[in-house]
Amino acid sequence: MPSAAVRIPEDFYKQAQTRGRAKHRSAAAQVAYWAKIGKIAEENPDLPVSFIKDMLVGMEEMKAGEAFPYEFEDGKGP
Repeated sequence: MPSAAVRIPEDFYKQAQTRGRAKHRSAAAQVAYWAKIGKIAEENPDLPVSFIKDMLVGMEEMKAGEAFPYEFEDGKGP
């Protein structure tokens, strides 16, 4: 994947380092994650950020073959 240098404020970079360590990401990967969430949130202003994060996890689970269809209790679906 191509990369490019982007200037960000030092305090923002330090926050990305701290959050990144907590999530086992580099500072650059943390900034990219924040950017991805921000882009999705801007394009979908009615979605809560928690939903966006859950959606991203679900997408990765599908890629890894860990997703399965939801089964409704009555077996009929929505």
